[in-house]
Amino acid sequence: MMEVTRAEVCAAACADAWRDAGEVLAHAVGVLPMIGARLARLTTCPDLVLSDGEAFFMSEPPPLGRTAADGGVVEGWVPFRRVFDLVASGRRQSMMGAAQIDPYGNQNISLIGDWRRPTRQLIGVRGAPGNTVNHRTDYWVARHTPKVFVEKVDVVCGVGNDRARAGRGLRFHHLGVVITNLAVLGYGDGGRLRIRSVHPGVTVEEVRKNTGFDLDAAGATSTRLPDETELGLIREVIDPRGLRDREVPPAAAPGA
Repeated sequence: MMEVTRAEVCAAACADAWRDAGEVLAHAVGVLPMIGARLARLTTCPDLVLSDGEAFFMSEPPPLGRTAADGGVVEGWVPFRRVFDLVASGRRQSMMGAAQIDPYGNQNISLIGDWRRPTRQLIGVRGAPGNTVNHRTDYWVARHTPKVFVEKVDVVCGVGNDRARAGRGLRFHHLGVVITNLAVLGYGDGGRLRIRSVHPGVTVEEVRKNTGFDLDAAGATSTRLPDETELGLIREVIDPRGLRDREVPPAAAPGA
């Protein structure tokens, strides 16, 4: 089998988040989530709806780094106002980023520090609340560190499992997985994050060392490697320019 990089392992893990999702709009924030959504569309989830990130649905999205104007096939138009209808109806699945995540999946992308006088101003709450209360939401973290995985987030943007259980009207709340450059994290019966798998070349101890709270690792496995078909699609069709390696620097997976 061809040598596999850490970025390609992450891409396949991202694709697995959309496996069998059906006919829903994929909302992918970041290079690896975008690769993952396109890979899922071409393999395990042919009904997945992809957009150009603006106003067009794409039956054949262009390679990363190109727009609908210079590649790909447009099959529909979606004005911005209709995206809110898709969110509210649950016909969407999102993979967002996170500046902070706590043990129950509460997510922060707004600011760091006291909200009245933050030390760092980020992008704001954005659509995180609506995403997490209306449809499945996964997270992608390119650098797994204790600064991201914290005991308590400074501001709750995406709603975590503990808050969802304590609140009302959150029956559509659904947190899926958190994929990082080190591991895939899922949620246990109590709604708390746990290690589902570690990427080849990474140890459970390394993941725990880079997390600001305790992680259960019982039953953790090794994240699967993409097969040769998936590697061909990633390298030749989806990301021929290798943008994935800018988000997750190359690191060969042992045994590839």
